[in-house]
Amino acid sequence: MGRKTAFLYHDDFLKYQFGENHPFQPIREKMTLDTLQSLGVFDEDNVVMTPRQVDLDILMTVHSEGYIEQVEELSKLGGLLDRGDTPASPGLYEGALMAVGATADAARGVARGEFDHAFNSAGGLHHAFPDRAAGFCVFNDIAVAVRILQKEFGIGRIAVIDTDAHHGDGTQSIFYYEDVLTISLHRYGRAFFPGSGDSNEIGEMEGSGYNINIPLPHGVDDDLFLRAYNSIVIPALQAYLPDIIIHQFGVDGHYTDPLTDMKLTTRGYAELVNRTHELAHELCGGKYLVLGGGGYDLDATRRAWSIMYCIISGISVDDPQLRELHDQKTPSPDEAAIPIVLDVIEEVKQQSLSNLEKLRHHA
Repeated sequence: MGRKTAFLYHDDFLKYQFGENHPFQPIREKMTLDTLQSLGVFDEDNVVMTPRQVDLDILMTVHSEGYIEQVEELSKLGGLLDRGDTPASPGLYEGALMAVGATADAARGVARGEFDHAFNSAGGLHHAFPDRAAGFCVFNDIAVAVRILQKEFGIGRIAVIDTDAHHGDGTQSIFYYEDVLTISLHRYGRAFFPGSGDSNEIGEMEGSGYNINIPLPHGVDDDLFLRAYNSIVIPALQAYLPDIIIHQFGVDGHYTDPLTDMKLTTRGYAELVNRTHELAHELCGGKYLVLGGGGYDLDATRRAWSIMYCIISGISVDDPQLRELHDQKTPSPDEAAIPIVLDVIEEVKQQSLSNLEKLRHHA
């Protein structure tokens, strides 16, 4: 199957930095690029593209002018952009503009048909709200991509899938009243950040039924995660018939991640992207934009993202290059998680059934 897959990268990504002891380290993006280059993945069909900073007028389709100015000022002076998780530092503003700019360029390239797929490892900043930062996220590049697709290309059926271990609360908030299909599978619990993403958060007004949350307990492994994905996400996408799929591909659900307590492996992530990639070709002509997100074990993150890029670039999952990147361990799920996940699946299926029917009739 012929395709062209873009990998967006700029050294300014490294300016998106909160300090040497902070969990978020942008060097993982350079590590992923280096890994793919060492594998010889890039050629005339799979290319590295240099992005530009996002234009402020585009950024203001999502974020308030006052907030953007605040980020710029605090990046010079220092200070906190939220309650403490997202401190400002010199260069952060420029790094954030480049991270969003890469997603904007990728979205335009996919929409124009310049390439089928694109990956921006610096993107996926799903906790950012229009007027505030949160959870290491300054500007919400996912929402900016949606606005570009809507306003510049007239694309009306946009699906956003979020498989980060943390709920994409900023993205949900922005589209809660719109008919953008927004689906999130995430670890959920009162003490787990950000605390939102219950299954009863389904959207309101024009967005009623278009927001689907699949809240999961700790200890979920590949099989449980993929069971939830297959049971909810696939039929939702097939009902919605998107014109493009945006996938926030945070990999902090990996069993070695220091900030979460899930048990996913690189093989689980490979199967996840393989199924989504196939759906993109089945439903929307291959238009598939993949963004980064969480991932705080640097080695696991660069391996999972490299495997993902290889898969969407057409390299077989059985290729020896991919086998060498995979985990050697396959952890079992916490036994207590199994009945909880099965109950969640049934609850979301029942609650979403009428919504899915609505989507089918709307298609």
